[in-house]
Amino acid sequence: MKAFLPLTLVAGLALAAACTQPSEPQGALLYVENCTGCHGLTGQGDGPLAGDYGIDVPDLTLISARNGGVFPMADVMSTIDGFTRVQHGNVVMPEFGALLEDGPIVSFDSGDGIPTPTPAALVALAEYLETLQRTP
Repeated sequence: MKAFLPLTLVAGLALAAACTQPSEPQGALLYVENCTGCHGLTGQGDGPLAGDYGIDVPDLTLISARNGGVFPMADVMSTIDGFTRVQHGNVVMPEFGALLEDGPIVSFDSGDGIPTPTPAALVALAEYLETLQRTP
């Protein structure tokens, strides 16, 4: 009986740990938590809150297409962070920089050759958006 209790305890802890580990990359989880309300699960601007603002929510799957086939990583990160304010009619996209600044900082080069200390969560979210790109 004594061996059963530790084995049960170990199995229970392993199960609890498995349940708390994200099954998707961090960027996808951040997207689901912060972006799907407006942009939808696929990023096409069809989230459950999209109609509440009286505007067309931007289709995030066409960012590259709108930029000559190039994903503008620095611009996307600036928009998510809130440094660049994006206004759609009378609606401004919320700033997510404060939400994403907790956690590790990574050295990120957005293409200008200058590594910049950047929240890892911001990089992960922008990199996830890059995976959603499609051609119209």
